[in-house]
Amino acid sequence: LEELHPFRNHPFKVKDDAAMQDTVDSVREYGVLVPAIARPDPDGGYELIAGHRRHHASELAGKETMPVIVRDLDDDAATIIMVDSNLQREELLPSERAFAYKMKLEAIRHQGKRQELTSSQVGMKLQALDIVGQQAGDSRNQVHRFIRLTELIPELLDMVDERKIAFNPAVELSYLKKEEQTLLLEAMDSEQA
Repeated sequence: LEELHPFRNHPFKVKDDAAMQDTVDSVREYGVLVPAIARPDPDGGYELIAGHRRHHASELAGKETMPVIVRDLDDDAATIIMVDSNLQREELLPSERAFAYKMKLEAIRHQGKRQELTSSQVGMKLQALDIVGQQAGDSRNQVHRFIRLTELIPELLDMVDERKIAFNPAVELSYLKKEEQTLLLEAMDSEQA
């Protein structure tokens, strides 16, 4: 376990909640049933791509090892696998989905070749936003709206995650400059709104 390091800029939170305790209990009783995925880290050890929750649960369960599949992956492929393996979880925060979509979109765009895919059904080129949306079960517009949330200042984004600000107003607030968002936050605080 000590050889495994978290994925750089991992957008998903690993929380010590009831679900984690269930995972810890399962790992303690049965071990890790599904191997994590990692890649060699040039600085030593391995970078976890998928399996951050299993890794944390293994540590909490007092384990020293867990099964891991090691693959040589470039940054783009690793990012896509990391995002796809986590988007399947049911309880994702809006901020987690937002940064995951953004990272995957950037990876697909960086790969370049993926943007040139052609859909034979409609005879048009699929754009990166379409690919991210199709694979996640969202429309390209919804993917874009989630990515807009990454433009919020951290305090406002936390309020979205805590459901103090609804999704649609949050998307609109993301178009404000950072200074304007800070002023809005101060006004909300002073008005206790």
